[in-house]
This record gives sequence, C-alpha cells and structure tokens, in this order.
Amino acid sequence: MGYTAELLELIKRVEKTRPERVARKKAGQEFTALTLEQRADRLKKYHPDYREGGLRELKIGPSKGYALAREIADLFEARSRVDPDKIDLNEVHYETDVLVIGGGGAGTAAALMAQEQGARVIIATKLRHGDANTMMAEGGIQAATKGWKDSPYYHYLDVMGGGHFENDPELVRTMVLEAPKVIAWLERLGCMLNKWPDGKLFTLHGAGTCRKRMHYAGDLTGAEIMRTLRDEARNRIKDIGVLEFSPAVELLLDDKGRCSGAVLYNLETEEYFLVKAKAVVMATGGCGRLHIQNFMTTNHYGATGDGLVMGYRLGVGVRFLHATQYHPTGAVFPEQAEGLLITEKVRGAGANLVNIDGEQFVFEREPRDIESASIIRECTTVGKGIPVPGQPGKFGVWLDSPMIDLLEGEGTVEREFPAKFILFKRYEIDISKMPMLVYPTLHYQNGGLAYKPDGSTAVPGFFVAGEVGGGVHGANRLMGNSLLDITVFGRLAGETAGRYVKDRADVGALSVEHVRKYHKELEEAGIETDRVSPMILPDYANPLVRKRQWTTTYVGTIR
Repeated sequence: MGYTAELLELIKRVEKTRPERVARKKAGQEFTALTLEQRADRLKKYHPDYREGGLRELKIGPSKGYALAREIADLFEARSRVDPDKIDLNEVHYETDVLVIGGGGAGTAAALMAQEQGARVIIATKLRHGDANTMMAEGGIQAATKGWKDSPYYHYLDVMGGGHFENDPELVRTMVLEAPKVIAWLERLGCMLNKWPDGKLFTLHGAGTCRKRMHYAGDLTGAEIMRTLRDEARNRIKDIGVLEFSPAVELLLDDKGRCSGAVLYNLETEEYFLVKAKAVVMATGGCGRLHIQNFMTTNHYGATGDGLVMGYRLGVGVRFLHATQYHPTGAVFPEQAEGLLITEKVRGAGANLVNIDGEQFVFEREPRDIESASIIRECTTVGKGIPVPGQPGKFGVWLDSPMIDLLEGEGTVEREFPAKFILFKRYEIDISKMPMLVYPTLHYQNGGLAYKPDGSTAVPGFFVAGEVGGGVHGANRLMGNSLLDITVFGRLAGETAGRYVKDRADVGALSVEHVRKYHKELEEAGIETDRVSPMILPDYANPLVRKRQWTTTYVGTIR
C-alpha cells in the first residue's frame, strides 16, 4: 500500500528542511516554547474542550449543574439496565470479600494488594483479563528514581503545572511520593523496563517535564506492565478469581447504605447475575469509545465510561470531566490504523512536528493540550495541514520520525519503537525513513469520580482506582502519569479495601433502592428518554440492527 504519490511528493518538502532542523537540535537550539499567555490563548481558540456546545450541565445527581461532555451527560441521564422491580436480590451467584470491577492495570493492582491483606477477591472484567487501556499505553511511566538530579518535588511541580494548577494537591502529593515505590514493586514482580548495561534504568523526557524521569519498555510499556500484573494475579488463583466477559451493569447497596456488590451481565449467555461483596473497587477506566465530538480514539473497544455511570448513580460526584485529553499524535494514515496512538516518546526522542511545507510550528514537548491545539490550528486557521488521502476535508501534520536516527544513530527508531516500526512496515511505510501522518485523537478521560488518596469515596465500601477517578491530573494529564496513576492508586485502593473488609463482619440485605431513587429523579427533572446505561459496547451498529447490540438501547434478556 504505502504512501500515495501525492504524499510522497509532499514528503520531499520535509526532507528539504530536515538537515537544518537536525543541525539546530544538535546545537541545542530548541524551537521557542509558548508563554503562559500564549498557551491560554491557543487553548481557548483551538482546543476541543472550548468549542461552543461541546459541554452541557447535568440536570440530576450529586454533581447537578456541572457542565461536562454531552456524550457523557447522555449516559448519566439514562435509565439503569436493571429494573428494580424485576431483579431477584436473594439469588446470589458469587460471594467474596472484595469485588474488583475492571481487569486492567488499576483493577489488577488493586486485586493483588487486597489479596495481600488476606481478602478473597473476584475480578469482573467486560472482555478478557487485560483488555484495557493499560495495554494501549506505550510511552512510559514517570517516577523520580534518580535522586541525585530529580525528586518528587520536581515531579509534583510538573504534574501541577501540566494540570493548570487545578489538580487536587493531596492526590498529586500521594502519586509522586509513591512513584519510586511502584517502580521498585513492578521490578520485583518481573517487569522488564529498559536498562543500561550496568542495570540503571533508562529515562527520557516527557512533554511538560523538567527532568528525565520516563521509564519505559520500548514502546510497549503498558503491555509489559499489564503482562506483569496479570501473570502475578493468575499465579494467585487460589485467592483471586476472574470473571471474563462479565461487565458490571449496576452496583448493590445493603440496608446500611454500604456498597455490597454488583449486578453483572454475561455477554455470552445474556444472563444477569449477582456478586455479593464486602467492598467494591471500581476500576473500569475511561470513555474514549464515546468518540466525544466525533474524534477518533486510541482507546480499547470496551472503554465506554461504565464505571462513571454506576458510581454517579450510587451517589459519588464527579470532577474534571469537562476536560478531555486529545493525544496530539494519532495516526490518520493508513486508514486501517486511524486513531492509533503514536507515543509521545517519539517527540521526546527528537522528532519534530512539521506542516505541509516542512516547517516546524510548535515546540515538540509542550503539554498535550497545547500540542493538540497547535496541530488543530495549523490544519484549520493557518491552513497548512496535509490532506488525508481518500478522506475529503480531513487533514494532518507530519511527525518527522527519521530525525531520530539522524540524531541518535541508525537503527534507533527500529530499536526504540519496535511496535510502530513493525506496524507501519505492514503498510509499506518505513518510519525510520519517512514521517508519519498524524492528528489529535481522543485519548484520556482527565476527570472522573471523586475519591480520596487512599481510594475511598463518599459511599462506604466503594473505592475507586485509575482513569475512572478524577482529580490527580487536573485539567490535563502529562505523559507517563497514567500508568503511574493506575499502579499507585490501584495499589492504595486495593490495600484500603482489603483492610476495610477485615472490620466488616456482615453484609445486610441487598438493595437497588438507589436505582429507584435515580429513576424518580429523572422523572422529576422531566427527562424522558429510552436510553439505558452503562453502554457496555460502542454504538457502531446500523440503526436497523442496533437492538442486537449491547449499547444504549439494548436491555438484554433476564433469565
């Protein structure tokens, strides 16, 4: 397949400016970064979060009046899949100490720590164990492990600055202090991060950071962390059970208002079933598959915001859901790879972003929201985007990856970015010799359910970990802090839940009264809808066959 003749002709412009750009890099003459005032102006004018009509206020629930993405608000203002009048709460199919909802990095880390507290654990996951955004994360995990030139102090300042100083300070403090411990823990479990011959860990710069603290495993860091955590959990099969293809669709309370399990749905048999537990850890990840504002996404197939809906209906408020992260570099060609994440590590290693004329137009290590807004500006107002073949009206910019071999030596691209090198080779594109065509892609849910540093929430027995929670990243997340977030707060939530169940002797009569109250609130607000939530799977089907899907309109059988 390869690039079209038109794109190959445009690449010549990139090649023409490349020697000068490489020379400037070698001389340490970086492209000028934007001032704080320029950053604010660029965000307001070009970032999707600021588009008129993109947000709307919630009419019901604990965060009533809060404006967030319309696509998420629609899920919140929907009826539960569970009819409180039909479900039999006396028929419990599984019983455990801690129920972890979500089988990604946060959920698996939580399960491991809860088990170490002596708890029996069940992981309930929508797809297979490990099918999660954790697997999709490429670039690395931040931690201030090199004490002689870095510290949690600098990490803290970077995180706060990246989040526009809106972050929850206590959550940030917890994350950066726990970061070195997490790296040591992962290594003890067998996680293979890139190292020098003497055993010291490799580190790179990430956008918005003042120190090199990005630890990585090629461009497969998330997959390596997920492999490590999943293998460890499976080795503890005596105490950690896994229910695959069994998404949670509603939470359960007991007669004392404590979270006490969940209603799960078997995707294969189309049956609902109950899991009774003394504590629940919600770790369902993000909502990229809602395709907010019609953006393509890097997220895995099951990322439909389910945990947000269930937690909100339970009575837990949300934070920072008005802020969505669009990763600056998502592939837009070839079409088969559309939305695919091109790790920020490519820019950290020296690649420039350049326009149709081969001109660099932004400092490549600006925070992600600034970088994305700058690309959108170049493709719209400035009019120097590259037309995407076969998709009229769609544009991208070049990510000039061949610069890396020129800066660091031949073979660096293939060695440091093996996954992307192999993938693009399938489409007859050698990214060590030709740039990649990219555009911002929906990547991360900056906000989520409100939680405390130990993972606890306003509802007793209900804990939150990972991307489903909001606060630590503020209005914008820096690279490498997502894998850190899930491992730090996954561990803490699991440990806290494990301690909590030791003091909880009983589980009272199960109830879904909160669902009945939520339905009543919908009616009182005058919201008439046939939507149900959580969504479970993306709504890609043709309307004529949509009722055969587990989306916003299919309730499923009750057997």
